[in-house]
Amino acid sequence: MNNQISAKSNIGEHVVLFTLIRTVINSAYRMVYAMQPLLAASIGVNLGDLAVALSIRSLLGSFSPFLATFTDTYGRKKGMLFGMTLFTLGMGITAVLQSFIGFIIGASLVVVGNGVFIPSMQSYLSDYVPFERRGKILSITELSWSMGFILGAPALGVLLTRIDWIAPHIVLTVIGLLLMLIFWRIIPADTSKKIKQPLLQNLGLALRSAPVLAGVAASISSTGANEVVNMVFGEWIKDSFGLAFATLTIASVVIGGSELASELLSALILDRVSKQKAITVALIINALSSLALPFTKQSLTLTLIALSAIFISFEFFLIGLITLMSEVLPAARASVMAVIIATFSAGRVFGALFGAQLYQISFLAICLTAVALDVFAAFLVQKIYLTESKK
Repeated sequence: MNNQISAKSNIGEHVVLFTLIRTVINSAYRMVYAMQPLLAASIGVNLGDLAVALSIRSLLGSFSPFLATFTDTYGRKKGMLFGMTLFTLGMGITAVLQSFIGFIIGASLVVVGNGVFIPSMQSYLSDYVPFERRGKILSITELSWSMGFILGAPALGVLLTRIDWIAPHIVLTVIGLLLMLIFWRIIPADTSKKIKQPLLQNLGLALRSAPVLAGVAASISSTGANEVVNMVFGEWIKDSFGLAFATLTIASVVIGGSELASELLSALILDRVSKQKAITVALIINALSSLALPFTKQSLTLTLIALSAIFISFEFFLIGLITLMSEVLPAARASVMAVIIATFSAGRVFGALFGAQLYQISFLAICLTAVALDVFAAFLVQKIYLTESKK
């Protein structure tokens, strides 16, 4: 009981720590995308080999839901600590082996560890924060995604360019160990008295729930909509406006700024309105922005505005969906959250498979596909219901 009181009274302190931990993990994750050409050259491989490594990373990361069910059975703190251990171990292996194989192992463990830490953290916060205030709290932790891109990845890039590609992994290993020590000292032990169920039973319970399945399908559909545009919009900007190197800079500013704006917007709005209605509106805005995008090719400013609306509404949808799904099946909360997070990767696979092929038809075909997927996701969101009548 004393631990529960301590957790509730120190929830602000815990949110800050969780956000810092996730920023470190996201920095390691997003550094790879931001520094792909330089990283490949430093390791001594070509971009094709690096792409294969990232595909392996994503594939192994898809198994994280099976590991994240651990936290429904053995507790949130152990689940989060397990995720942090996998991340730190991954960075350490890369730093020690100093090889491409070591990089693949390390990058994969980062994704798997992140896939365990996030649902464990979200479940911990959902256990202590009322649903009516949960949107703000979870939105604050999501600031780590944009901070990893805006601050973390560039900082690690400086280490990579000025020292070597091993330096960021050494630094992240040390930071990971320090954060694990701080986490162990600050976060109280779990005191839940609920009956412990076998690991896969929690996952099965989640996958047999109709509202969970609706959330899964909505997540895959919306993520697929975003990814088909995300895969080719840089090429479309280059073809439309004759930009090459500037495309990367423009994309970075738009993506990073839009993600940050959406996370702040989510913190301000989600708890003030119906979460279901809020994410439905976000999907509608995303669909309309995607529909408008092909018709902005005469103005780079209009193109950037449309792209910003797409990224802001998509990120808002994701945060809102995570908050909504955190209350759908409290008995298997971490398993539900893990499955939802895994669907983000599934949606990205759709974009990777079909984005380039659709672009060969036309950019309009890309955007119409995104619109159709958004409309389908909005329909599915209406099928998500909670065990109690809550916004």
